[in-house]
Amino acid sequence: MHQPVYLDNNATTPVIPEVWEAMRPFLGDRPGNPASSHAFGRHARKALEDARERLAGLLGADPDEVIFTSGATEANNLAIFGLRGPAPGTIVTSAIEHPSVLGPAGQLGATGYTLSTLPVTSAGNVDLDRADFPADMRLVSVMLANHETGAVQPIEALVERVEGHAPFHCDTAAAAGKIPVSFHRLGVTALTISGHKFHGPPGIGALLLKRGTKLRPLLWGGHQQQGRRPGSEPVALAVGLAAALDWCVRNFAEHAARVLALRKQFLDRLRADAAPIVLNGSETGGIPHTINVSFPGCAADVLLMKLDLAGVACSTGSACSSGSLLPSPVLRAMGAAPEVLGSAMRFSLSRLIEGDALEEALSRIVECTQALRRCDSAPANPRFGPGCSRTI
Repeated sequence: MHQPVYLDNNATTPVIPEVWEAMRPFLGDRPGNPASSHAFGRHARKALEDARERLAGLLGADPDEVIFTSGATEANNLAIFGLRGPAPGTIVTSAIEHPSVLGPAGQLGATGYTLSTLPVTSAGNVDLDRADFPADMRLVSVMLANHETGAVQPIEALVERVEGHAPFHCDTAAAAGKIPVSFHRLGVTALTISGHKFHGPPGIGALLLKRGTKLRPLLWGGHQQQGRRPGSEPVALAVGLAAALDWCVRNFAEHAARVLALRKQFLDRLRADAAPIVLNGSETGGIPHTINVSFPGCAADVLLMKLDLAGVACSTGSACSSGSLLPSPVLRAMGAAPEVLGSAMRFSLSRLIEGDALEEALSRIVECTQALRRCDSAPANPRFGPGCSRTI
């Protein structure tokens, strides 16, 4: 049995020991609801507010601008439903947003709002020259970094175009913990993060909301977090979220150098032994952790299963839409050719990956792609038609 190699860190990341240790006291002998008045409750409240303050400092925000949520999906829904202006009007997103942004935007499109989509370049960046912001826009939502290609978006330039006309929400779930993120410097109205994307615990995220901004809550029935997100706050998860981001920020330079070296190792080997390949996105300038590669001649769904059997975990796109066999809407928006769309795979790295493990994964990737291409050039199979690409 192959030792598995995990190359799907954009889907989720392992929780690091430092985070487990930070959370442990609040999962064991020190229970306490932060709304309780007794000593246990006061201890929990202090830990929660310390985590809020720590998180704010790491993200260039003020503590009262941090709203803890269950993750990025809730935070994105809270921002889009909670910040929108009155209907009728236009909701503006980009063509490459995550489903947790496009989904709620689509719901608004069914209730009297018009949806407008910003186009992107072939490198996966919002095209500023073709970006249109209608006079009746009620909300703009554009991510900082794309979850499939790693392309970093020109948020500050977009904010300048929108400022004073509509709230601006930015999903940074694919960027926070990987590159520096400053809420105040970006100038957005609201910003989303998700802990499990940067070695924090699953089930915790945050929405940063500019001080003084009105927000319609999604939930009702509690006074917590100024009523903006009621419900008992998960103290252990909040502590873990702050600890994980702190670990990432303290080690940004080391982590960046490590991941860039892994990225180079990855692309050099594929270009040498798995050609032809197509890199979807920019060679440099994006989030280096994300590598989206097409293998012309290999059907992506079949290659995904072969790699899984070979002990390599990767994906064909967003984990939130991985059940779909349709081509990636992100790559489609970038104008990718059909053979590129149908053979695209996403490999996402972490600085925790060892070079030897990555080299072993690369050997398996090369072997699987070569095997599929040999099948495609084989004589027709009477049951399945040309080649043997439907066998695993």
